Amino acid sequence: MDTQNSELKQIATQILAGMLANPHIYASVSDEKGKGRQEQDLIVVAIEMAQSLIERVEKM
Repeated sequence: MDTQNSELKQIATQILAGMLANPHIYASVSDEKGKGRQEQDLIVVAIEMAQSLIERVEKM
């Protein structure tokens, strides 16, 4: 399970970095420096996407 958590964190980090690097994903960076609602929503989406990718790979 530790390996899966590590993989999840790594994939989620990469997805989040890609989303944050794309200015079309969000209107503007909030003044809350990563702790704002918009940034938290992006983090949740990145984690969900990473979990989904892991599940798909494990089913193959």
